[in-house]
Amino acid sequence: MAIYRQSASRDNAVGLRIPPKLFIAAIIAVISLVTYCSRQQMNTVTGRKQAIAMSFDQEVAMGLQAAPQMAAEFGGEHPDQRAQSLVDAVGARLLKGMPPEYPPYPFEFHLLADDRTVNAFALPGGQVFITAALFERLETEGQLAGVLGHEIGHVLGRHSAAQMAKAELTQGLVGAAGVAGSDVVGPRGAAQMAGVVGNMMMLKYGRADELESDYLGLQFMANANYDPRALIRVMEILREASGGASRPEWTSSHPDPGNRIAEIERHLRTMFPQGVPAGLDP
Repeated sequence: MAIYRQSASRDNAVGLRIPPKLFIAAIIAVISLVTYCSRQQMNTVTGRKQAIAMSFDQEVAMGLQAAPQMAAEFGGEHPDQRAQSLVDAVGARLLKGMPPEYPPYPFEFHLLADDRTVNAFALPGGQVFITAALFERLETEGQLAGVLGHEIGHVLGRHSAAQMAKAELTQGLVGAAGVAGSDVVGPRGAAQMAGVVGNMMMLKYGRADELESDYLGLQFMANANYDPRALIRVMEILREASGGASRPEWTSSHPDPGNRIAEIERHLRTMFPQGVPAGLDP
């Protein structure tokens, strides 16, 4: 009987042993999570906490450094100075309506010569771009304000810096998943599984950023005396530019324009319960 009890105890002890790879995976995951949580800051523009991977000065420096290369990829700066002046004027009007406590990013607005790619984007630190292909499709100054306001929202929302922090967290968790799963599905299968998990995480964050920028853009437009409903027409223009082609929303970093329109209309009802005031610039 004593021999039996001793054998059973030894078996239980062996059964409780944690496989070395799971232990290593747990350490990697914990370090990644602790690092991510230590970067939490309150964003005065959005009113929410977010993990940030860069300082204000680093964002500005990164944007300035990357701006020439990004412009070159879309044909360089547009030669039409009159059109560029309009972009500058609308951008300046949006910024003038910002509360003084907002971060003083040195915004610059660029009209790019690319007349085939319908796009607008922002780099961290305040570099904002719109292609000629999108600019020429816009019908009113208010629609241009909607595009630029959305991109300003990305900058003030610090979405690039937050995405970098999330990417580092995802990389750590994906690494942990790869270590933990290598014994179950093999190294190649573990890498594929971890990659899928990482991609889905980042796509989710991208859609949230886009919707938040839409909301911020509406606020910036209204503060600058533009009719925020112009952003709805921007979404229709984007949908028309796609030629009706679309991908399932869950596989894209940008929400479907139709879903974005529904969210914009919901925000407008909250912002203006008595209806959008008359007299705003279209």
